[in-house]
Formats: sequence, structure tokens, C-alpha cells
Amino acid sequence: MFDRIAPTYDLLNHLLSFGRDFSWRRQAARCIGAGGPLRVVDLATGTADLLIALLREHPHIVDAVGLDCSEEMLAVGRDKLRRHGLAARGRLVAGDATRTSFADESFDAVTMAFGIRNTPDPRATLDEIHRLLAPGGAAVILEFSLPANAVLRWGYLVHLRLVVPLIGALVSGDRQAYRYLNQSIESFHGPAAFCAMMEQAGFCDVSAQPLTAGVASIYRGSKAAGNG
Repeated sequence: MFDRIAPTYDLLNHLLSFGRDFSWRRQAARCIGAGGPLRVVDLATGTADLLIALLREHPHIVDAVGLDCSEEMLAVGRDKLRRHGLAARGRLVAGDATRTSFADESFDAVTMAFGIRNTPDPRATLDEIHRLLAPGGAAVILEFSLPANAVLRWGYLVHLRLVVPLIGALVSGDRQAYRYLNQSIESFHGPAAFCAMMEQAGFCDVSAQPLTAGVASIYRGSKAAGNG
């Protein structure tokens, strides 16, 4: 599915979020450490938008990897890295976010944007993120959520169920993919439940930051310094 929609994926992200996805990714990128050389992996990187935001925000990143299971998404991402002059600083690889080939404690930060709800087992993905982090490392997950306010939630659900599939079909020619989008958002864990899942996976200092009235959230957690 993601291979099919790769050519129009970025355009639709910007259209359907009214351009807010740019600032969401910048905010997520700023959540990782601000000092010292950092090793970062962005799981389910898609077309590498969050990886690009990380590289722009943090010149001290010494190793930046984006991983995704869609080769077509990665092809778009590689072209974007070249166009932004970042190809020498970031690399994209194919792989499964729930079972990566990276060694234990390989990264100081692990990020993921709008991807964890698409994995077959979000808890297994959190376990993998925890494994990849060095002690003291940070996990930053940007994901869609539903507004807590009942009126805003109603309006957002109308947007998801009617507007998103229609525009998605018109631009990408793939109505099914954008019908899946609204269904996956509605069925995903709410902020409190997802924070509890992060804690069960071993993360500490877990928090959720609502964005744009709660239509998206940034989840943060860290790996205990003494937790190898």
C-alpha cells in the first residue's frame, strides 16, 4: 500500500494536515538531546521528513539512519536527502521496525513519526526501540490521536471519515489507502493507554504532549541510565 502511494504521500500529508505536519515534526525533532555527538535512527521513516528535520535541528548528529519497509518511500526519501544537501549525513535502509538488524544499544535517540500504529504489534515495536537505545537514550514518537474535547473530536472524525478518503482518492487515486488511514487512527490507543504501554516496555519519564488540539501527540520516554 505504501509503495503505491509513495509519489503523492508528501503532498497529501501537507494537504490533509493543513500544513501542520511541518511544525509537528520540528517539535518532535527538538525533543532529542541538544548536546554532544548523537546516533539517531528514525523508524518507519517513510520519505524521511522526520530524519531531515532531525538533521536540520541537530548539527551534532554523527550517525543518522532512516529505516522503512517500503522501497518506494525510501526512493523518494533518498532523493529528498540529496536535494536538501543531507545525503552525506543521513542514510536510508530497508527493514522491519519490529525486528531491526541493529545491535543492542546502538543509538542515543530513536524516533518514529506516524508509523507505530501501522506496525502489526506496537508493543513489540516499543520493545525493539528500548533494545536499540543506549542507557539514558530518548525515544520520541509522533502519532495521530483524537482530541479530548467532544466537539472537536466530532469535527475531526467527520474530517477523517469523509474528507480524508475523498481527497486521498482524488490526489493519489487510491481510496482504499486513505480509508485505512482514518480507520487506523480511530482504532489506535489513546494517549493515556499508549503511555502505559511505553512504561510496560521499560521506558521511564514517559509523557504525552498534545499538538493542534490533540489531533496528534508527541510521546517521549527514556531508557534508564542503569538499564543495559
